[in-house]
Amino acid sequence: MILLTFNIVNSDAETKSSAGISMVERLKITEENTKSILHILDVHDIKASFFIEISIVEKLQTLIKAISAQGHEIAFYNENSALAKIDNVKKQTEELLSKQIRGIRQKEVKYSLEELKSLEFNYVSNIDNANILFPFKRLKRDTEILEDNGVSVVPESISPYSQLPYNDFVFQVLPMQYYQNMVFETLKSEEYVLIYVNSWQFTDFRKYGLKMPFYRRYNSGKKMEDKLVALLTFINGKELATSRMKDYIF
Repeated sequence: MILLTFNIVNSDAETKSSAGISMVERLKITEENTKSILHILDVHDIKASFFIEISIVEKLQTLIKAISAQGHEIAFYNENSALAKIDNVKKQTEELLSKQIRGIRQKEVKYSLEELKSLEFNYVSNIDNANILFPFKRLKRDTEILEDNGVSVVPESISPYSQLPYNDFVFQVLPMQYYQNMVFETLKSEEYVLIYVNSWQFTDFRKYGLKMPFYRRYNSGKKMEDKLVALLTFINGKELATSRMKDYIF
């Protein structure tokens, strides 16, 4: 099973000019990137899970309704919001969609499973807070989904062969043929592969005059769209099963 997920977050890249870029403009970029992702998923008839960053959820109501209407899962991504804020946004979004928000993803700020359970989350999908050079360090850890205190804990996936994680940076920089082989080989020995990328990776940084290190500009923008198309074409061509996170876990 392939669990394809997208973190919908604003880019924090600085601008090349002194004029800067407003939060409204950053939000517009995020919306356009997400719409591009939705179009590609629709063409290939594949459903995914979208983790919307808490601080922008209330500003993306129309987009969130469109994501849900297309059959994708809405979940949350928390960067640094307080529990009370998360609780409030969760209730508002559930009322908006008439659906329960089951999942949350964390990275730097991580609340306990007991705290997340109190907000009625059913699963947590944490991301390792790692240095940019870390993705190419060989890893070894358990990738089995476990239930703790009533909350399912979904770890990052790792290729048992290359020992590379299926994170945003690895997807962006690896040649797609190598990445596809990695996915195919992993599924021979693992029950699932959890893949995640960030919406800001689909940004044309030159177009918006945003400064980004070379290793983050590499294969970004339209090239990321092309890589996503290639991955989904591969998935359908090999008839590999895909699932939204909530469906697979429960």
